Parts: sequence; C-alpha cells; structure tokens
Amino acid sequence: MNRKVVISLALSIIASISTFADNWPISRIPYPKVGVNLNTTITNADSDIPELSGLDSKIRSYMQKWELKGACVAVMRNDSLVFAKGYGKADEGVPMQPNHLMRVASVSKLITAVGIMNLVDQGMLSLSDPVFGEDGILVGPAYENASKDPNYAKITVEHLLRHQGGFATDPMFAASTVRQSLGLSRKPLADDYIRYGLSKKVLYRPGDTHRYSNFGYLLLSRIIEVIGDTDYETYIDRNILEPIGCNDMHIAGNEYVDRFPGEVRYYSHDVSKNSYGDNDITVLSGAGGWCCSVLELAKLIASIDGRPEVEDVISSYSVEEMTAYHAPEWYSLGWNDTNPEKGWTRTGTFTGTSALIKYFPDGECWIFVTNTSTWRGPRLATATAELFDECRLRYSSKFPRRNMFYY
Repeated sequence: MNRKVVISLALSIIASISTFADNWPISRIPYPKVGVNLNTTITNADSDIPELSGLDSKIRSYMQKWELKGACVAVMRNDSLVFAKGYGKADEGVPMQPNHLMRVASVSKLITAVGIMNLVDQGMLSLSDPVFGEDGILVGPAYENASKDPNYAKITVEHLLRHQGGFATDPMFAASTVRQSLGLSRKPLADDYIRYGLSKKVLYRPGDTHRYSNFGYLLLSRIIEVIGDTDYETYIDRNILEPIGCNDMHIAGNEYVDRFPGEVRYYSHDVSKNSYGDNDITVLSGAGGWCCSVLELAKLIASIDGRPEVEDVISSYSVEEMTAYHAPEWYSLGWNDTNPEKGWTRTGTFTGTSALIKYFPDGECWIFVTNTSTWRGPRLATATAELFDECRLRYSSKFPRRNMFYY
C-alpha cells in the first residue's frame, strides 16, 4: 500500500474525531473570556509538552529536508488555540518564537477580502458594484486608461475577489518593466502599477475565466481606501484587527532596516533573488504586504470562520459568501479554495516567505509560516499540506484541552 493511500485511509479515521472535536468543552469552561496580548504572552515554553515531542521532531525533520531556516506552527481546534511554537532561527543567533512577525505574502488577500466584506456588511459596498466606468468606484488620473477598453466597465468587485477580472497582465512583480514602459527615473509607485496594468486591453471578458491576479487585489485595496475614506492599512486596523485584539499586524517594509520589532530575517535558496529589495512589499499592500505572527493570524481566522466560540468580525452572510464553494476552478473570496470535503486553504509565497493555512472540516486549523523560500516556490505548500495530514493522524488527540487566546 503506497504512502498516499495510507494517508487517505488515515484521514477517514481523523474524520471520526469530529464528534470529539464538536464536544470539546473549551467554550463551556466557566471563566470569563479575557483576551490576552498574544505576542507578549505566548512563548515556545507554553507548548513544550512531552506528549508532543514527536510532533516537534516531525516538524524539525521537515525543515531540515527543505532547508528552512525558521518556521512557526499554530494549531486551533474549534476556535481554541491549543498549540503554537517556533522552530529554527528568526535571525542570526535568535531562536524562533511563535510571536515573531513574518511576511505572509498572499495570505494578505484573505485579510483584504475580509475588509471588503466588512464594507458590504455596513451597506457601503456591494459585490456587484462596478469598479470602473461612469458609475465605477475608482475614478481619477490613475484609472483613466480603463476608459480605453469598454470591457473594464464590466469588472465588478466580486470579479476582483475571484480573480475573474480578465486582466492581460499582472505587473506587481515586474518593477523594471513598469519603470521602463512609463519612462520613470525612480521605482514605481502604486499608481504607476495601476496605470501600466490598465493600459493593456482586457484579455478575457470579466467573469468568463480565472487568472490569478495580484493586480486585482491591489485594486481591491484601493476600493477599501475610497469607500472607507482612509488609507488601506488604517481601515483594516480599525475595523478588523483592533476589534479582535490583533495589535501587531502591519504592512511590511522592503529592507532589513525597515523591519518591525520582533520581525524575522528572510532567506532564499535562489541566490539570484534577494529577499530584500527585489519585491516592493509595501506597494503590494492588500495583495501581499502583511506581516504578522502565527498567533494573531490564528485569531483572525477564528474571527471569520462562522464558529460560535470566538465572535466573528464579519456577518454570517459574509462568512458564507467567503467560504461558498462553486467548482474546482473557482477561487473563493480571499481563500484559495473552500471545498467542504477537503477544507479551506490559503497559501502565500514569494522570495523569503512561504505560508499555509489549512482549515479542516472537523474544525481543526493548522497554520505554517516560514522565513525561507525554497526552490519549490508555491509548490512547497503541497508538501506542507502533506505534513499537516501526517501530523494530524498522530497528534490531534494529544493536544491539550485549553484556549491560549484567553486567560
């Protein structure tokens, strides 16, 4: 029997744990839920559990196999944070802790989608609203190129969320091309990327096909700014992160000297790529700019999953919209995929970073973020997903019954 068949059979056994998961009495413990400052409270020592030493060994072996300098893992069950630990190094001579901040790349798109749905909940925006054109949200000099192709007027907010805008190009990692095309003597700004992207005719009719687009999520970041009447990061902070107790999530800087207190150093296997300066992380904004700890990332996930144990920051309607499953080729809103039989998935990868969130149907959620990009690029997420499956089989029943989100 091959390894994949064994894992498949094992997962069917794990599914039977769901009854145990649903009855886990975390939310019934008779004490007040007083939230902790996660990044100043939780350390590796809180998850140094003898019964989970094998899990530690498994993760370290995985990191050694893929030559990862450092990584953090967090596990939730039914919105209870039961495990969080750092492995390897955060920087030269600095051991990784679960409160270290790391860039999470395209996991940022999930945060942006939550911001959009928050505006929908307030009645300030509709998913069917046009983005460009006479009645569009985005108007002004940066968007005037959209008027040259009538197909741009057909793009809606939902099209951007689902990567259905039909854009001919995704310029967000092509700074030199944008600079040369626009004749710039400086590095491109967000408006430059937008002008360049909109100068190309729509390749596919909006809504007809799916083509992953960082550019579309930059536009969604702008929509949040226009409708929310403030800059993107401030809106997300005030309306999403602060209400759920996440106080240490930021749009990352580009250089090592720009890092936030507690932020890691980034590494890459590809010597031709620089973890600092090659990509403009700040300009990526809601497409890929966020950095945070796995602790606060877990709290965010617990606040948008529709479970009752942690109050959601968006409505039940918005949770359902974000997690609705249509077809294998459809992107969900913010999530990569929300297949009800396989669970919800969100990945993120660029130079110096790889992240995976996997929310399983039985209510267990695993989060993995590393400060190292490997030669596998986005495909590292597939290996990490297999790691999750193997670890769940052996260790799901050994996690302590607790919730580190609260005192």
